[in-house]
Amino acid sequence: MATEDRSMTRRTRNPGSQSALRQLNQQRIIETLLGSGPSTQAEISRYTGLSTATVSNIVKSMAESGLISTSPTTSSGRRALSVRLNGNGAIAAGIDFGRSHVRVVLASLGYRVVAERAIPLPLGHKAIEGIQAASDLLTKLMIEAGIQRSSIIGAGVGIPGPIDRRSGTVIQGAILPEWVGIPILERLADTLNFPVYADNDANLGALAQVTWGPHGAVSNLMFLKIGSGIGAGLILNGAPYYGNIGVTGEIGHATISEHGLICRCGNRGCLETVASTAIMIELLSRGAPAPITVDDIVRRALARDAATLRVIDDAGVAVGRAVANVANLINPEVIVVGGPLAELGDALLAPIRRGLLRHAVPVVGESTQLAMSSLGDRAEALGAAALVFQQQGLASSGTRTPDRKETAVT
Repeated sequence: MATEDRSMTRRTRNPGSQSALRQLNQQRIIETLLGSGPSTQAEISRYTGLSTATVSNIVKSMAESGLISTSPTTSSGRRALSVRLNGNGAIAAGIDFGRSHVRVVLASLGYRVVAERAIPLPLGHKAIEGIQAASDLLTKLMIEAGIQRSSIIGAGVGIPGPIDRRSGTVIQGAILPEWVGIPILERLADTLNFPVYADNDANLGALAQVTWGPHGAVSNLMFLKIGSGIGAGLILNGAPYYGNIGVTGEIGHATISEHGLICRCGNRGCLETVASTAIMIELLSRGAPAPITVDDIVRRALARDAATLRVIDDAGVAVGRAVANVANLINPEVIVVGGPLAELGDALLAPIRRGLLRHAVPVVGESTQLAMSSLGDRAEALGAAALVFQQQGLASSGTRTPDRKETAVT
């Protein structure tokens, strides 16, 4: 990813520990093979500065795990061992943190999910608690799938809030206020002990659409995630767009009503105060013996409950109005809607489309394709795995659309 700020990555922490040092040395070998192609062990030693004994030991371990393959060759008239990186042996971890869940996927370079699971997290959980839960889940999936730690080339992580790319911290406006101000990259790298690449979850949702999803040929795309918060990820001219300090796509804080409710960001009448799942739950729970859930909203809407459909319709039109302002600026080819309401299909897309057509420049509104994400609630985690491959230089040039069957857990 050409526009990815390298400050958003953190290498393996605690370099004094033996396992961390070995992981770091393996990463140097992987990067050498990515840059130079098949190389002899002697050449790898020269490129990395590692001793031949260290290279030999790590290469042996990598070959046993299937990450690389070796074959006899000659170098300067002498027998040598050629080392080649196996794409299928490289595994990326994708981690998506939500307000009340964490999802982990393990994916191969062939864009095939080999393990996946989501577990609930308590509302108001602290960063250290969420990170530890993700680490434990990751370890469990590796054991169940028979994946050795040496095969994991990195972890991509989606955070539901804006990240200041200068400092790697979550800033005000996240739906996880307990995470604000935390040096999240360092905490993640310390716990996971992998190279870590972090991004806003909506940005990763956008990346997923052009790697795992059906929009691989699209150069200008907007991914809109509607959940407890509302955010957007942008693909412009074929690359993710991050702006000045990384705070882009905060469409949930576009003003819809100047005299509306106070938003958690401190402003009044933001889109999130009229169209997030949190406000839908609040509206539809009035008079109920207990608060409803997002699943209840989907179930009621599909059953054609009048009150639920009205709330969704009002929210959709408001979203369409906000999206129209973005469309007028960047003229995307496709706007993909994702999040926990994706099952609603046209019940949500129709009012969004009305709001878009009403407030966009006519030719922009008419030429912009509006679609529901086919990746469901997996999009952000899948995008996180794709981020690892791109950062490691393992992704194929351009965007890629795999066989849809490849996203199934095996």
